[in-house]
Amino acid sequence: MLPTRLCIMRKLPSVLARTLTSGTSASPGLPDMFQGQSPIHVNNVRSKLRDIVGASTNWRDHVQAMQERKALHTLLAKRQEDLPPRRMKDSYLEVILPLGSQPEIREKYLNVHNSVRFGRILEDLDSLGVLICYTHTKQETQQRSPLSIVTALVDKIILCQKVIQPDCDIKFTGNVSWVGKTSMEVKMHMLQLHDGDYSPVLDATFVMVARDPENKRPAFVNPLIPETPEEEEIFKQGELNKLKRIEFSTASLLKMAPTAEERNIVHDIFLNTLDTRTVSFRSRKLPPNSVWMEDAKLKGLQICHPEERNIFNRIFGGFLMRKAFELGWATACSYGGSRPFIVSVDDIMFQKPVEVGSLLLLSGQVCYTEKNYIQIRVHSEVYNANTREHHTTNIFHFTFISENEVPQVVPKTYGGKYPINMLSVKKMNFFLLEHWPF
Repeated sequence: MLPTRLCIMRKLPSVLARTLTSGTSASPGLPDMFQGQSPIHVNNVRSKLRDIVGASTNWRDHVQAMQERKALHTLLAKRQEDLPPRRMKDSYLEVILPLGSQPEIREKYLNVHNSVRFGRILEDLDSLGVLICYTHTKQETQQRSPLSIVTALVDKIILCQKVIQPDCDIKFTGNVSWVGKTSMEVKMHMLQLHDGDYSPVLDATFVMVARDPENKRPAFVNPLIPETPEEEEIFKQGELNKLKRIEFSTASLLKMAPTAEERNIVHDIFLNTLDTRTVSFRSRKLPPNSVWMEDAKLKGLQICHPEERNIFNRIFGGFLMRKAFELGWATACSYGGSRPFIVSVDDIMFQKPVEVGSLLLLSGQVCYTEKNYIQIRVHSEVYNANTREHHTTNIFHFTFISENEVPQVVPKTYGGKYPINMLSVKKMNFFLLEHWPF
């Protein structure tokens, strides 16, 4: 019998459409027209956000600061048509992370392998995405923004380098690429200085949403006007991304029964683990060079202290991404037995804010493997010690490549086969089909 993975690859195209949460293919890059901008130092991004919102730098003053924001309700637009349109270049920003020219800041970004911690990069991307959106919605007559702009989705991050050097300057660039009524898509790029030139490291697509000053209801944002054919193509891609997300929300495997083809795939996985000597549902056999999925997981716990809060006094989304990535990396490292390298991040949906003081439970699971590639799913939930209730806040998907070929991960139960494994199979194969191997 052919390995289950090859069987699924052959059946992939008709199943992809209803399983990928975003399905964003490689989209056009940002127009190369934004020259002459003054770069922002990475350490100043968070302070600029605090100034825009009027957030307190002291935790003891956070209640008063949020009370003061209530008065900004009167500044909200009642219709999107009342807001002046913006151009893509209006929100363009450059941020410098001077790892080469300012060695004193390297320690925060350094990992044990003497390269840059990718979790820190996720934090910087999240902050930059929010600042870009505030730049898009800025009103000259307003000292403080009445909008609460938060990350709703990390649609896709694709890396084109395995290692980020710790002693070369990094530049982040980005701007708003698509706008709906209350949401904005942001495209960001990361480049690193080598021999006098900046080389691309990664491309990222985030989706941000605007809400009222108390972060309770949606709020309108300025429309976006493409100016060139290239910008029109970028805007069109943003609209397609939105439609794909809507399609997934209505055709998700978590809401609809599996198709006949999907049921056959699940059954093939089961047959591949059946002990032919007993032919019993209770007797299962692990295929050669394989690991049961239930034995390929790690868990972690974080106490959410005020230090990790964002400008709205919830836990910073970048911090959540960093912690989830680090657990995902450790899970991949433990499973593969060698150093893994991140190649893709996708479909991080921020379902519920995390309050300061929460107990954050993280669970990393190997969901699918293909040669050297490892797909990791990290489930994040908060635990309320008073009510003993658990609430999901995020589900993260990371694709790693290991230095060595890894064992095949095999689900043992229906819960492992479907939907978790099925979703991960399509995500992994989509990546392998659409992007280059390292």
